[in-house]
Amino acid sequence: MKFHHVGIPTTTQREGETYLAEGKLYVTDTEASPYRIEWLRFEDDSPMPDVLKTTPHVAFVVDDVEAEMADKNVLIEPWEPMEGVKVGFILHDGAPVEFMQIGSEA
Repeated sequence: MKFHHVGIPTTTQREGETYLAEGKLYVTDTEASPYRIEWLRFEDDSPMPDVLKTTPHVAFVVDDVEAEMADKNVLIEPWEPMEGVKVGFILHDGAPVEFMQIGSEA
């Protein structure tokens, strides 16, 4: 498991946002941030859980999202928001944690 980024909910539109239709949200590129910050801006009718819309999260790259999430408090089942990237979220002590599987196995 390797640290990837911190995700912070916002209502401010930012340059370079990518729209994720399934989640009805906009995200920024963590590679463009010197501090690995991902800004998340949600549409009013986003189906994402309220805790993700209001609480920062930390994200880690893992080899197998499903295996990492096994026997944990699942917040969002694994899905592929972008080609080649599979993500899933758990709740740990009330805070969202994201696991990311990047590459051809995603």
